[in-house]
Amino acid sequence: MNLDDAAIRALEERAFNAWPALRFAYCDGWLFRFSEGLTRRANSVNALAPAGSFLETLDLAEALYGRQRLPTIFRLSPLAGDEPDGVLHRAGYRYMDETHVMTAALGEDIRVDPDVEIKAQPSPAWSAGFAAANGISPAMREVHDRMLASILMPTGYATVFEAGKPVAYGLAVVERGMVGLFDIVTVPEARRRGIGRLLVKSLLAWAQTQGASASYLQVLGRNDAARGLYGGFGFAEAYRYHYRLRV
Repeated sequence: MNLDDAAIRALEERAFNAWPALRFAYCDGWLFRFSEGLTRRANSVNALAPAGSFLETLDLAEALYGRQRLPTIFRLSPLAGDEPDGVLHRAGYRYMDETHVMTAALGEDIRVDPDVEIKAQPSPAWSAGFAAANGISPAMREVHDRMLASILMPTGYATVFEAGKPVAYGLAVVERGMVGLFDIVTVPEARRRGIGRLLVKSLLAWAQTQGASASYLQVLGRNDAARGLYGGFGFAEAYRYHYRLRV
């Protein structure tokens, strides 16, 4: 799939809104996101409509992130163009975590499974379980919960139960006819039993009730199992991005 810049930007905007940074600045077409170090996605520089000198953007990024005592991280989608990647490579920024952005149309015959609970607000139990399943440290829980509370778009907070016990979690955010799926995770002892597929199907079905007709997600290129799971729902690669982090 070859998307033009306008379509890529629309997806990027949705993803930024779905996982909002606690603070941000927008300069020369670059979005600087700050969230006290929780996740690279929410603490990186991202292209939307780059203009001006990239070297000036780099200088500003190093100053702003240095002031916050955070590493300077660039997340480079196709919107960044070719120059930044080369400049950052020569400046000693390491290439990390190539990620596939995948999209799919929603199927017609999907329903929320009875073992899946999807709520419009995160309960304390959901937030604690979701954070633990995603490896969020106790020290970062407060930051994590503030980021969840910052989501403005219609959101589904999902839990899969097995014999009354929560075994998987996921997050779905709907905006402008598309749903983004985030942090789909199954607890280790319940993996390889089709629970992830059940969760994805249910979140997509829920999204249809919210007016979505298509979906997107982001998955690490090295995660073959996840890409296989999503491929079964018709997800195909739309574009890729990667990070550059100073060594």
